[in-house]
Amino acid sequence: MATFERVWRNILAHAGEEFLTKRGLPFRYTIDGNAIVPDRTQYPLHISQVRLAVERWPVSGPGQLNDLVRGPSYLYALLADARIMAGGR
Repeated sequence: MATFERVWRNILAHAGEEFLTKRGLPFRYTIDGNAIVPDRTQYPLHISQVRLAVERWPVSGPGQLNDLVRGPSYLYALLADARIMAGGR
């Protein structure tokens, strides 16, 4: 099981790298304080949103995060990636 703290550390460590949404759209993100800012939008995804998504994980797609977080496509892409969830559930 991946702990939230490990997931957040991995997110910080891989900022600027390319990730793919479930539909194959590439994106990168920067970190602005306690938020992820994907380059395909300027809407920041706060650390609290990441925590909620990790607590619900695993899910089969971003649609299962729609009612929980903003930016579900980006959060799903990150959490589905081995770089972020290394050793995760």
